[in-house]
Amino acid sequence: MSATAHTPGLVDVHAHFVTDSYIRQARAAGHERPDGVPAWPGWSAGAHLELMDRSGIDTAVLSVSSPGVFFGDPVAARELAREVNEDGARIVREHPGRFGLFASLPLPDVDGALAEIAYAFDTLGADGVVLETNTHGVYLGDERLEPVFAELNRRGAVVFVHPTSPVCWEQSALGRPRPMVEFVFDTARAVTDLLFAGTLERCPDLKVVVPHCGGALPVLADRIGGFMKLFMPTGTAAPDAVAQLRGLYYDLAGPAFPRQVPALLSLARPERLLYGSDYCWTPAAAAQAHAASFDTEPAPVDGATWRSLTTANARALLPRLAR
Repeated sequence: MSATAHTPGLVDVHAHFVTDSYIRQARAAGHERPDGVPAWPGWSAGAHLELMDRSGIDTAVLSVSSPGVFFGDPVAARELAREVNEDGARIVREHPGRFGLFASLPLPDVDGALAEIAYAFDTLGADGVVLETNTHGVYLGDERLEPVFAELNRRGAVVFVHPTSPVCWEQSALGRPRPMVEFVFDTARAVTDLLFAGTLERCPDLKVVVPHCGGALPVLADRIGGFMKLFMPTGTAAPDAVAQLRGLYYDLAGPAFPRQVPALLSLARPERLLYGSDYCWTPAAAAQAHAASFDTEPAPVDGATWRSLTTANARALLPRLAR
């Protein structure tokens, strides 16, 4: 479908791209079946634009998905982050108004990440950054990453969190693709780590986007809050974990209806919800069906549709895309 004045075009904050070079380097590092998925997807700007036009998507913000850019060698990670960010920025330039970019960072290399933040924002004009939930077991609340979050907070950056396999996946995944269950819980694990580390309190200007309807967070929020109160140092007031979670943004990629969105709405405010397709890791037919559900499911705001609500939210969060 094409967008009209009555059906505004969606803004897709959870969209991915891959390049032949990136896949080649990931395979060389042992990611032949990424996260247990049988095969790497193909991607081209042309095919992506065709899907967007069929689904009424005005703009898609591109990012590199799991397994990210760090495969064990910090120097190679810096080079790969720069390569994919320049590739993404070129796609944005070649298709004005249709694509945005969340830049990759070579975490856990802090110096490399700080350098890439400066280049991504100041030279490439990135719309934000994508951070994997962990990098070889280094989670986002790790104190070593504090300079990275301080700089992102100084810039008031949009931080798109994307799940990846936990280091224990060989035992926990039970031989099944990790995106099915492990991604959902690693998202909750990473955000919980940010809460317990105090990162979200110290960095109030971050605009954090949590994927896949919040993963397991909607049903764990009260439990997390209770444990935070139990394990705070004596004499230290516990932060309100649920209030902090309500201050985050959530994309609706993956199965959203009929069960995930009602659970999420018990935690998140409607103005914090965003559309996501998860294309190209979600096949085109499934992505198109998901977009169509935003025109048929009832929205939680009177006079709005899921399409109009999430589009307005995304354009407020990412003002460059509104121009």
